Amino acid sequence: MATDEDSEDYFVREIEKNDGSVLRMYQCSKGDVGCVVWDAAIVLSKYLETEQFCCVQSGVSTWSSKNIIELGAGTGLVGLVAATLGGGNVEEFLPPPHYILMADCIYYEQSVEPLVETLKLLAGPETCIICCYEQRTVGVNPEIEKRFFELLLQEFQSEEIPSEKQDPEFNSPDIRILHLRRRVD
Repeated sequence: MATDEDSEDYFVREIEKNDGSVLRMYQCSKGDVGCVVWDAAIVLSKYLETEQFCCVQSGVSTWSSKNIIELGAGTGLVGLVAATLGGGNVEEFLPPPHYILMADCIYYEQSVEPLVETLKLLAGPETCIICCYEQRTVGVNPEIEKRFFELLLQEFQSEEIPSEKQDPEFNSPDIRILHLRRRVD
């Protein structure tokens, strides 16, 4: 938690959930990947609250009592939102989790192969990986993204979630959400 003397090093990002509650995340003013609430994390967090997962009238949530792993947590927003929606934590990796949540993990070239190997190790036949990433078009990022999907799609099938199934306010044409599942050949 930031103190008054640290206030120039941090600022508060407030993310309002659909039920009106607010998550307050302290984000570093300076820093790298683990210090930031990434836009893709906000888009994915809001997607977890959409009607396909949460019924406002009944209060029933797909996430209730499901085992969830978040990869590429940044400040941990996606995992925190999943937990507030009833998602459980994973203390052991057997049986495989119901869901693996990934926000903006396709970024560093050196992490592509270890990330795909991690997904192969963690995902069971029933696991749904929800991958949300910002499609970057400059520098080496397009090549990194291409390499990630070349490796990933050898073992997994992918379904892109159209914008009309995402949160109407928190979506962006350059942020993609995918559902990934192990291939059943």
